[in-house]
Amino acid sequence: MSASDHLPANGASAVPGPGQAPLPAANAAALIIRNGTDHAFAGRPAIHFGDRSWTHSDVLVESRRWAALFESARPIGGRPPHIGILSDNTPEYLFALSGAALCGATIVGLNHTRVGEHLARDIAHTDVDLVITEPNHLESLSGIDGVRVLVNHRHDARSSGVGPGDDLDVALDSVAAWTGGHPVSADERWALIFTSGTSGAPKAVVCSQRRLLVTGNRMAMMMELGPDDVGYICMPLFHSNALMVGWAPSIVVGASVGLARKFSSSGWLRDVRRYGSTWFNYTGKPLSYLVATPELVDDSDNSVRVAFGNEGSPQVVSEFSRRFAVRVIDAFGSTEGAIAVSRDGPARAGAMGVAGPSIGVVNDDGEMCVPARFDESGRLVNADECVGEIVNTAGAGPFEGYYNNVDATASATRRGWYWSGDLGYLDTDRYLYFAGRTAEWIRVNGENFPAGPILDAIVSHPGVIVGSVYGVPDVHAGDQAMAAVVLAADVRFDGAEFARWIDSLPGIGPTWRPRYIRVAQELPTTGTNKIVTRTLVHQKFRRDRVGDDELWVRERGDDAYRRFTADDERVLEALFIAAGRERFWEL
Repeated sequence: MSASDHLPANGASAVPGPGQAPLPAANAAALIIRNGTDHAFAGRPAIHFGDRSWTHSDVLVESRRWAALFESARPIGGRPPHIGILSDNTPEYLFALSGAALCGATIVGLNHTRVGEHLARDIAHTDVDLVITEPNHLESLSGIDGVRVLVNHRHDARSSGVGPGDDLDVALDSVAAWTGGHPVSADERWALIFTSGTSGAPKAVVCSQRRLLVTGNRMAMMMELGPDDVGYICMPLFHSNALMVGWAPSIVVGASVGLARKFSSSGWLRDVRRYGSTWFNYTGKPLSYLVATPELVDDSDNSVRVAFGNEGSPQVVSEFSRRFAVRVIDAFGSTEGAIAVSRDGPARAGAMGVAGPSIGVVNDDGEMCVPARFDESGRLVNADECVGEIVNTAGAGPFEGYYNNVDATASATRRGWYWSGDLGYLDTDRYLYFAGRTAEWIRVNGENFPAGPILDAIVSHPGVIVGSVYGVPDVHAGDQAMAAVVLAADVRFDGAEFARWIDSLPGIGPTWRPRYIRVAQELPTTGTNKIVTRTLVHQKFRRDRVGDDELWVRERGDDAYRRFTADDERVLEALFIAAGRERFWEL
């Protein structure tokens, strides 16, 4: 999920809906040229990176060089070139985006956590003509043929291996000066942004200049940004959150951004102080990692006014806001941008906010699900009836389709609705609750239930930083619930305490309580800090797949978790074989 198109927690009613903000200029080139030439902006900072800064005028100069390079890469037949960027967050990433804006090229953000055949697939799928990379990512490109590679040696990015590629600066210096090209429409494709791929192969979302500029303008309105503001971008620039919440507002209002190569919980406060950052974008679990660092008396002594992102639990959002004196807008959304949930009503535990009239939850037949019902303890009692896929019956909104994937686009927009691929449920007051991805159903003893509510409960434990809940195969039929957690540095897992704590949770009944617990050093994630559940499902409780992580089990009737030993694993494998379900052991 990204948080690029959705409403603020405090209810800024003047902010237009998704895709409805004014287009701030005829195209992106007009903004970049304005910022680089208008005396009100040209001499002001645009990018900070470490100890260096570039003004808007500097960015325009670089943008023209990059536009000339991209024009030289235009394939036979005249199609606008597709430029793959395989890089950490560096100024050159933003120069490339700006250069593409001038000449109408398309930037393809390549996820550097994908390697080998998966990276090759992404490059081929998006028809990349040229890859810009750094030495530390060169090895990932070894063995990938048919595409030219240019290597940025400007920064100290160490490499653990070798790979193909020519020098970027040599290539930039070798092309003729850019003198302008054909007029670029705001509806031309500016970026292809891959979805996170947490439950399948990532899809490339088409983002026109209009989509990015309108969203950037909306975000600037929402966060009340102006030329004096400074963003902090440590989320990867290949993801929509960094582009739409971090960078796009800065070119709309003529502000600046500070870059970090990647997120660091220990470096965040140092960086925002150094850059004087006033806004911060996040996706995934960064707030959880930040509040897990040791609290210092001067944490609130920073310049950040507002943070915008998603997937922050209410407890983490509240603690981050208190500790660092930052207003947090934690929203629900997707890279596609077609679902909006307002958070301007009274808060309700576990809910993402109040759904608008066009947002629904439907079953496999496309029929609206009944409202959720809860027992006196707050436990969801009709998951089979109320949980379904979240849809927008008004259509796809800003979503412009998936590149080179007609079937996926058609599936996401069937019936004239937008189908999110996310599970949820609505209560009688139309508060919407997230219940996981469509694959994240767990079936125990014949009862179907979503992983989302259990995860919300698990991560509210004071010692848990991040976690995931998923189904693993049962010996006889269906699943058993399993949780993987990362604990704070000073916390050790106590099986008896954790069992007592789970039993005390009002919304988690006996069937929903995880049978297995994995205490992990880290969880498998995408480049945007989203946990890859399918990897955890594959690893399950097998010691040859979980490495040195601790495994715990709680048998029916036990009042504590105990260590899941190698002997336990051998016995369990034998039971799977005896039951004729050995294939589930290997899945």
